[in-house]
Amino acid sequence: MGRSLSLAAYRALSWRTEAANLLPYDPRPAGEMVWIHAAEAQNLSAVTDVAQRLCAARHGLSVLITVAQPHQLEDAQSWRSGRSANIYFALCPSEHPSSVTAFLSHWSPDACLWVWGALRPNLVDSTADRGCPLVLIDGDADGFDGRRDRWLPDVTRSLLAQFHTIMVRSEAGLARLQRLGLPTGRLDLMAPLQAGGPALLCEDTDIAEMAGVLSGRPVWLATGIQGPEVAIVLAAHRRALRLSHRLLLILNPAENVSVEHCMAQALADDFRVRNWGANEYPEDMTQVLLAGGLDDLGLFYRLAPVSFLGSSLVTGHGGRNPFEAAALGSAILYGPNVRQYLPSYTRLANAGAARIVNDAISLGTAVTRLVAPDQAAVMAHAGWDVVSSGADQTDRVVLVVQNILDKAERTN
Repeated sequence: MGRSLSLAAYRALSWRTEAANLLPYDPRPAGEMVWIHAAEAQNLSAVTDVAQRLCAARHGLSVLITVAQPHQLEDAQSWRSGRSANIYFALCPSEHPSSVTAFLSHWSPDACLWVWGALRPNLVDSTADRGCPLVLIDGDADGFDGRRDRWLPDVTRSLLAQFHTIMVRSEAGLARLQRLGLPTGRLDLMAPLQAGGPALLCEDTDIAEMAGVLSGRPVWLATGIQGPEVAIVLAAHRRALRLSHRLLLILNPAENVSVEHCMAQALADDFRVRNWGANEYPEDMTQVLLAGGLDDLGLFYRLAPVSFLGSSLVTGHGGRNPFEAAALGSAILYGPNVRQYLPSYTRLANAGAARIVNDAISLGTAVTRLVAPDQAAVMAHAGWDVVSSGADQTDRVVLVVQNILDKAERTN
């Protein structure tokens, strides 16, 4: 299909804009590459879940996620720490043709998932020109309500014609794209894309071994704990021990906080401590088990019916992904500073799967109540309902991408 005159004019005029100075890109990995543009900043968690599912479903696949603003890139990079090495993040290029060409030449994507809307004409059109299949997912009315969409609808209509598949998440989104001239047969209405998160892995033998070591002791986990939060968590544990004398705290500090720092503080507070990283298992009298790193979080979430997700009582860190805990049956406690994952915490709190705490007293009180199996089980069940609610949508997106890549593989 030929370009509209407005789109041709836009592309010509874009040469007069200033090319952005892009941050250096990571090297492009070998093999297939899917590019996802997260145009809607609030749904980055759901986008990263799709990326993880794609990497898990297809051997050797890498995923690039682009965002529109530098602060979104900072949030995304903090998510990447310790997670899949096959997922990359970058700032979306400007609309200057040289920026677009440099971006597409470097990453050379095999398929593109564009999320929500806010289409960038040069980027979309140039991607299609290179023969890269485009899929619009989670489209909605407000993603197509910008000034250009209203005054130059033929530009948007011409861009949408380039998409292989278009999935919208609401009746309003369906009506908006129909008004832009898309036939109903080209539009697929589906539920909104929602974050859920794949379950962190763990060996069954490790669970059985630790269950034997613990011998039915109550356990709670504090993970992603920043330096100033260590004292708060230990004070909360001291409070909870008054009513549950065999309670064990597994303390997993944030990546920037050393186990040695936590050890010194716990010993100064007269706790009996063991170091998981030194291959020390908890003994009957152990009160705190220190465990650095992220490798064993899948085990710890399965062992602990209650988890406090740190980096949330102090500002500047944005919290931790709550769906990792919810997917493994752990009731969630968290502080008020969870900007990076606020929509996820809101969904879980509204469902009764997560509770907010503000200090050592409220944290200790909540732990005391929730270590009772029946209390934690109610929250865990509610969390699982939330986590699993978006699985069907993600499955559909993954299937569409798999089919596109399979077709390209057969053609080549």
